[in-house]
Amino acid sequence: MQLRLIGVVHLPALPGSPGSRLSFRECVAHAVADARALESGGVDAVLVENFNDVPFRADRVDAHTVAAMTACCLRVRETVTCAVGVNVLRNDVAAALGIALACDAAFVRVNVHVGAMLTDQGVIQGRADETLRLRRQLGAEHVRIFADVLVKHAVPLGPLTLAEAVSDTVERGLADAVIVSGTATGVPAYPADVRVAAESSAAPVYVGSGVTSENLGLFVPPATGCVVGSALKYAGRVANPVDPARVRALQQALERALSNSSV
Repeated sequence: MQLRLIGVVHLPALPGSPGSRLSFRECVAHAVADARALESGGVDAVLVENFNDVPFRADRVDAHTVAAMTACCLRVRETVTCAVGVNVLRNDVAAALGIALACDAAFVRVNVHVGAMLTDQGVIQGRADETLRLRRQLGAEHVRIFADVLVKHAVPLGPLTLAEAVSDTVERGLADAVIVSGTATGVPAYPADVRVAAESSAAPVYVGSGVTSENLGLFVPPATGCVVGSALKYAGRVANPVDPARVRALQQALERALSNSSV
């Protein structure tokens, strides 16, 4: 199945995180409602992430966070027929792989797969070697790795071009797809960056922030598709529930962009 439009399920602050206000059961209900709305609007996949667990851990999250995300992902997997992905913020891909295997998810997203980035959590180093070996050990090689390149809310520790980052991520980090974003949540990527990434990568390229039904044609193609969160919510506000009408509008814009490219 070709994944073109991936809608994000932003979990509420999970129990144990500083902003937590809801029970495990309420967090699961929230995840299911947004996943249903995304699928009804026509997404190809939903990506479940602990978006509201700020401030994030740089690396390993707590066991209760893994438990809560597993419960949410299991119910989402039982609810929708589209593909499901997992992102454990800020960079716990080991937990994401475990959750994905338990929940029959199709892919995981990792913010820093190769190299090192200076972030608001400090320096985060990629662990592609550990990730790929863990995936093999778990017998989870069907779970694809979607890796950010020069991820948002971060800067590289040394001089590094986007083309170099993409090449390293795919050829040396063996990522199955790469994600190009703007500088922060909701900030669009530069169309030129998306073109460079597509030209530098043998793997599919996705746009990971700031995509709307109005600007999607700037990115797809050359991008394979997009990962969208805020623009699919009521009024385009990240704190609101998913609006199926906005999902349908973006899906239609995606179909137009792909149709125009084939003319």
